[in-house]
Amino acid sequence: MLLIGFLVAAANSVAIAQTQASVQGQEEQLEREFTDPLTTMPQVVIRDSYTPANYGPCNRLACVRDYETNQFIVRPLIPRIPPHTLLPLTQLIRPTFALVTVPSSRGGTRTEFGDLPIFDIAVLPWPDRHKTGLLAGVGPTFVFPTATSKSAGQGAWQAGPALGVIYTGVPGLLVGFIAQNPISFAYTSPHRLPQNTFEFQPVLALHLWGKWYLRSAEAEWSMGWRHHSPTMLPLSLGLGRTLVHPGPLLRDSGWCIGSLRRSHLRRR
Repeated sequence: MLLIGFLVAAANSVAIAQTQASVQGQEEQLEREFTDPLTTMPQVVIRDSYTPANYGPCNRLACVRDYETNQFIVRPLIPRIPPHTLLPLTQLIRPTFALVTVPSSRGGTRTEFGDLPIFDIAVLPWPDRHKTGLLAGVGPTFVFPTATSKSAGQGAWQAGPALGVIYTGVPGLLVGFIAQNPISFAYTSPHRLPQNTFEFQPVLALHLWGKWYLRSAEAEWSMGWRHHSPTMLPLSLGLGRTLVHPGPLLRDSGWCIGSLRRSHLRRR
């Protein structure tokens, strides 16, 4: 009887260890899926970026430095898996809906809807991700002039290429980027300026310990190719904790602990 009790206890210990390992594997997988812009897991990112101080010229009518601006975005990621796609490839659609608070030409600030950027990336079947840890996707990117105010958008229809690359070959680490270059081809007004901007979104997720991980995936760098176009180099850093609930439902929560934004004009 004592031997049987020992065997049962050992079996329970092995089962508990396997369960804990399985849960930890689910947590690390969820960390990667939550950060990976090429994931096939449907998700919605909600972000609010508040700027307490701005940099810009002052005149007799207004001073941009005194204005507090804000950007609230909702960014769903909609995967389309074959055979529910136009091409025999996994298709990832990511629109970005924005509500922005910007300086008004009459002084003060105003809150308006911004333009609608969207990319449609097809995930390539090569190289084999399971062998190399590398995943790539290409497709078009668009910007629709849906802003409800002149100051809240660029007033230009834009289209261009998009490229996404993710590497997961190192355990506990995910690195990659999304690169886009929308170019304007039509305008809502003859007074609108041509647009040609290179946009780069670096992605990093590093598993720390237990359920905690370090994440940087919200910074979107931009560099205008045209003369006197601005170059924006924001930085982001987040600390997240993964929550795995029993059953098929997985959830993830994270808290941003710091961000820095810097911009300058590049003259050529």
